[in-house]
Amino acid sequence: MRSKLATLCLAGALSVYSQTPGEREFSRAQSNIEELRKQVDAGVTSRAKLEQAEESLADARDAELLSRTLYGKDLTEEQSADMEAAALRRLERRKAALEKLQKIVDAGALPTHGMDRALEDLNWARQEYELVVKRAGLVHELAEMARAEQQALEAQEDQIPAPSVGGPVMERFDGDGSFTREDFKHVLLAYEKQFNKPLPISAQGETALHRALGFDHRDRVDVALFPDAAEGLWLRHYLEVSDIPYYAFRHSVPGKATAAHIHIGPPSNRIAKTKKISGA
Repeated sequence: MRSKLATLCLAGALSVYSQTPGEREFSRAQSNIEELRKQVDAGVTSRAKLEQAEESLADARDAELLSRTLYGKDLTEEQSADMEAAALRRLERRKAALEKLQKIVDAGALPTHGMDRALEDLNWARQEYELVVKRAGLVHELAEMARAEQQALEAQEDQIPAPSVGGPVMERFDGDGSFTREDFKHVLLAYEKQFNKPLPISAQGETALHRALGFDHRDRVDVALFPDAAEGLWLRHYLEVSDIPYYAFRHSVPGKATAAHIHIGPPSNRIAKTKKISGA
């Protein structure tokens, strides 16, 4: 019996430590609100206190979402939009909390230093929101790159001319038709040795975004370099000498996203959609 209890305690402790900060905050807020609802029903707690707890729960829910997105590895455009909305809600809540405290300070019921914690919370929320906006922008840019890439490939297949400033939208080099992990390792090391900085990779292998857009990006790498810039020209030359296939895309969306990039590896074909068999 003692052994079972010890195992259960250990499992509980491990589940707590395995949670992210956002998940722990959400779990605490959820437990608190359930207890408060019981107290309100029993008439021992005011409804105002419950409403305050419900607002805290909503904030904790947004914090949990951010812990899975802002600090997560992979995002779709939809998740990116949800992340930005959650960060904005948290920022607005902290602005509102500070405004309430300011009124109390102005009324002389609270010393000025009583706003210190609220100011810190607001500054953190503002920084968090700025980080979220930057990451959401990167996700949007990657989506534009993937769409531009697919449009250029489809235009080539349909033999539709697609003019662009500085040259065609897309140029390709077939090489030996393959791109391996060992090839990728050599590309990384060669670029870093040449320019003394990491290769600016925007997408490596299969991503949630590419899956959501319906593109097979396994064993492919997108590099955020303009094909005709010095670094882009060097990379293209290196790939050609190494017989590694690539696609150079010049397409861009002025003021919105720099979709120009170099795609290393075979083209990102569309993922075949399988039909569900009824009754299966």
